[in-house]
Amino acid sequence: MNLPDPRDEGSHNPGATNVLMIGGKKAAIITLIGDSLKGLLPVLIGRVLGLDDIHLSLMAFSAFLGHLYPVFFGFKGGKGVATAFGAFIALNWQVALVILLTWLLIVKVFKLSSLGALISALFTPVYFYFLDASMVFTFLSLSISILLIYRHKSNIINILNGTED
Repeated sequence: MNLPDPRDEGSHNPGATNVLMIGGKKAAIITLIGDSLKGLLPVLIGRVLGLDDIHLSLMAFSAFLGHLYPVFFGFKGGKGVATAFGAFIALNWQVALVILLTWLLIVKVFKLSSLGALISALFTPVYFYFLDASMVFTFLSLSISILLIYRHKSNIINILNGTED
């Protein structure tokens, strides 16, 4: 799309939010879909193969870590929100829907995508615990949520300082 490398512009993050700021809605939607598919497809393939919850969780976590620390980009990747969400869709679409509704509500009220991601991450293990009943998926979502929150540390500082875009 003749856009600059998002890792060199804006927030220097290759995710959809930074791509939106640099290249507009079309580029951001393509990025969001691609990042989501990174989490969705491996777990769906695992489901088709009949893998158990532990192996599905390992696949989801591996896809997520691969997005955060990609080999081809010198282990400097995105924050993992869309990739985690894609994996969550494949693990339990009803939980993913509640996560999405949480994100939408927070973004609608506060106009901050990063705050929506952070609050959704905080609630995701709770949603899996109460709506899925799989302790494996609950532990997976807790692990992913901790890493997501850690990857958003600069956003947290900006939110607290009132300087978040």
